[in-house]
Amino acid sequence: MIKLIASDIDGTLVRDGEHELNPEFFDVILKLREKGIQFAAASGRQWASIEAIFEPIKEKVFYLADNGAYVGCHGRNLFLNTIDREVALEMVESIRRTPGLEVLIGGPDTVYVESSNQEYIRLLRDGYRFRTVEVEDVTKVDDQIIKVSAYKPSGIQEATKELAEKFANQLKLMISGDMWLDCMAPGVCKGQAIRVLQENLDIRPEETMAFGDQLNDIEMLENAYYSFAVGNAREEAKKAARFQADSNVNYGVLKVLKLLL
Repeated sequence: MIKLIASDIDGTLVRDGEHELNPEFFDVILKLREKGIQFAAASGRQWASIEAIFEPIKEKVFYLADNGAYVGCHGRNLFLNTIDREVALEMVESIRRTPGLEVLIGGPDTVYVESSNQEYIRLLRDGYRFRTVEVEDVTKVDDQIIKVSAYKPSGIQEATKELAEKFANQLKLMISGDMWLDCMAPGVCKGQAIRVLQENLDIRPEETMAFGDQLNDIEMLENAYYSFAVGNAREEAKKAARFQADSNVNYGVLKVLKLLL
């Protein structure tokens, strides 16, 4: 019996270029809960951004935010994984020195940016609906650091290849889509966050279903027997999954959940 369902958001639940869920998801998730099945939204997004997406049922889902660095529900932080500050600031400096990249520091409740690029700021505030604070220097922020991110409108994997090699032994680095390099504490990932939920809810991988499309979803897929890559997923994600759903454009996840009901 399925007891836990976890899904990525962007590129999996949400259509490309959109930032809203099909409202039918809300009804389906509530019906799954009536059957004793928990739902977790797993994303590189900040928890407040996840909550905004799931607003009508925000008290009914778990948030595996910042690629697993934050595990919580409805504003309550259950588990938090912080980055060593010295390592985080060294990564910030390296991102600054790399042409074409924007830097972001994620605290438990706020993201901090030092950019003059208003299009980038609007993407964070209006697109992702992050709780965003603009500062002159992110390295002076007095807050816990759970994520450092590099942003580029496209081609992020190639642009950050040297960064990934330099910090491979100091941080957990994940490519998210074609725009983000997310850096967390060693060992932190969506897969680790899923294990935290499984252990605390007494749920086995054989009772878990997961959906994803990107490299940062692979470890989550590996911790669920019923693992689905959506049709638009990267080949690496498809190889990691046991099953394949329709694309996000065709609401592949919704189709599988309705079939499960």
